[in-house]
Amino acid sequence: MLLSLVVFLALVVAFTVYANVKVENASEEKIYSSVDSIPHNKVALLLGTNPLNRLGRPNSYFTNRINTAAELYRAGKVDFIIASGDNHTKQYDEPTAMRDSLMAHGVPEDRIILDFAGFRTLDSVVRAKEVFGCDSLTIISQADHNARALYLAEANEIEAVAVSAPLRAGRWVRTRLAIREWLARDKMMLDIWFGKQPHFLGEIIEIPDVMPQKSYATAMGMTMSIVSPTIIKSPLDSIVVELTNSRDIEGQTGEWFVIEKGKRLRWTEQRLIQTNR
Repeated sequence: MLLSLVVFLALVVAFTVYANVKVENASEEKIYSSVDSIPHNKVALLLGTNPLNRLGRPNSYFTNRINTAAELYRAGKVDFIIASGDNHTKQYDEPTAMRDSLMAHGVPEDRIILDFAGFRTLDSVVRAKEVFGCDSLTIISQADHNARALYLAEANEIEAVAVSAPLRAGRWVRTRLAIREWLARDKMMLDIWFGKQPHFLGEIIEIPDVMPQKSYATAMGMTMSIVSPTIIKSPLDSIVVELTNSRDIEGQTGEWFVIEKGKRLRWTEQRLIQTNR
């Protein structure tokens, strides 16, 4: 019995080392600590946690993730944020708490997408692809959690990077969380091997595109910029543009604009417009 126990513990330790090495290798060079250096992605996946800690006080993990997500949006590094978390009871609602906090930090409500079925990291990552159609993501959490989420993303053929929210905790708390993360990676590896799926999937929810807000030169001292819509939804009825003359004298310019429609990765000409200002 003693020999069997020793062998079992040795296997557990070896498996834990294996899982952690695989996760660390998969996340190498994909985790960013600075918002400035991370590449742009259309969608960020904000992983949920309890807004309050065990003592009923504000949870620094939650607060730091919200701050990082808001900073990411304000820097123009993402267009939409999926707030994915647990909502197993009416009294416990991580996604709504994240939405309210993001809005308080200046993120518009129409740029926040709620995922109420992100019960686990696996659910959040897989649903981001299968429900929300995301083939690429920017994941937001603390560093260790990000590494596990990135491994899940790679296993589900999602091109992902992550930005790490600050971790402010004492040595004992960090040790406890590290052990918890090691065990979570063991479970994740088994879930992948045995084909574990999210609790719920459901119908596909399309995330619209965002109109690039760029200014185009039409003539010396004159520019054109897109005013609206900021979010592109199908069907698109109209586009409003603004022509600006920065010179001291009146000017006139004529430009031809081709409007094309994309369908099944092919673009076809829909209308040719001439403007004169």
